[in-house]
Amino acid sequence: MTEIRLYNTLTRQKDVFTPADPNRVTMYVCGPTVYNRAHIGNARPAVVFDVLFRLLRHTYGENAVHYARNFTDIDDKIMAAAEAEGVPIETITKRYEDFYRADMGALGVQRPTYEPRATEHVEQMVAMIAALIEKGAAYAADGHALFDITKDADYGTLSRRPMDEMIAGARVEVAPYKKNPGDFVLWKPSAADQPGWPSPWGRGRPGWHIECSAMIEAHLGTTIDIHAGGLDLQFPHHENECAQSRCAHDGAPLAKIWMHNGFLSMDKEKMSKSLGNVVTVGELLEQGHKGETLRLALLMAHYRQPLDWNERLIAQAKAMLDRWYRVLEEGDFQVKNDPEIEATLFDDLNTPAAIARLSELARLRELDKLKAGGQLLGILTSDPDDWFGRLKSKTMVSTSSMGSPSIQVEGVKPEKMVSESVMRSPTITLSEVRWNEQILARTAAKASKNWSEADRIRDQLKAEGILLEDKPDGTTVWRRA
Repeated sequence: MTEIRLYNTLTRQKDVFTPADPNRVTMYVCGPTVYNRAHIGNARPAVVFDVLFRLLRHTYGENAVHYARNFTDIDDKIMAAAEAEGVPIETITKRYEDFYRADMGALGVQRPTYEPRATEHVEQMVAMIAALIEKGAAYAADGHALFDITKDADYGTLSRRPMDEMIAGARVEVAPYKKNPGDFVLWKPSAADQPGWPSPWGRGRPGWHIECSAMIEAHLGTTIDIHAGGLDLQFPHHENECAQSRCAHDGAPLAKIWMHNGFLSMDKEKMSKSLGNVVTVGELLEQGHKGETLRLALLMAHYRQPLDWNERLIAQAKAMLDRWYRVLEEGDFQVKNDPEIEATLFDDLNTPAAIARLSELARLRELDKLKAGGQLLGILTSDPDDWFGRLKSKTMVSTSSMGSPSIQVEGVKPEKMVSESVMRSPTITLSEVRWNEQILARTAAKASKNWSEADRIRDQLKAEGILLEDKPDGTTVWRRA
């Protein structure tokens, strides 16, 4: 079996992925707080770790991978939204859970094995908090229960920040009942008009961090193989999860591998609801963009790198898909293996390299390998089966491989086998498509530290009059020499 190597935030290196039990691979990704529609930045971890989910299923078997992604359905923002509408919180959470599933489904994201809700696990949270207090790692004060960060000798090992930096970065609430400024809330009291549950510390509701630890324990076990989420969750959320789980389980780690995807920006500024510079998945779909194109656009940068979201990125993804389809219409060939595609995905989900390889096969008109690549491209798409293999039976697929395919019966000719994702995107020429594919290939070469190949591509493009500009967020800018 080919080794899967994943960048582990905990060790700051690519580690060989070795599950504790190959027959029960466990993975958890922090899900949404359901009080409004997900923006495209929220979709990036859903798409990236859906690729990982599919890769693990491809490797260990469909039934061997146990993947949980939670819904946080009790939160001050949810309570504020419910109060503003004059409805129960369940009305808000059910509405936006449904929206989230629909929006992610449009991007080809599979449903996880488990989708636990915080409100359905309050009993487990109370039990874990009680265990922490009994072990001396937490304490009760003024209707609250708080974790004492001085009781965990390894606090800070995930984010690797000095204690004063962590305290400042956590934006901690100054409260007289705290023993230490960095202590975080496990349980807090609820007013009479707020949702609440009974506990040994009074009627209240759980803090955010304890939710994930309790749900992981309930569905996946004490120590899981992979824990993942956005880079913004590394501290304080994931650091606090590590600490409370470690102390609750007598030093056992919460996860062996921690993975974090990079930020999505819009016009070089981090996409954030608080800044107001967001575009939701729903808005993009309503504008006429296809989920298949949006998904490919999200995968065109390596997941650990920042990605700037703009119309040109979407247009490039659409043009690339269209090109693949035009090539695939040319004929039918025996399927051969193309190990390069698998190797790129096994190397820390190097989707830019996989996309570049598929584009190279399309350019070379190696249809047999391109179709074989489709078996693995299914890992990147909404269909885990051999999507391109359907062409062998002379069925036609009327949407591109990044969305949910619809099958056209033989004899009924579809309009044109291209995606129609971008209604109002910038015009992209065929030359620009090829240049972008070369940039993707160079990005992949740099990620693999293949500097000679990266230099070769740069020099080749320079000879064609294209100068590349390397920036912190990748080589996304080119201009004529």
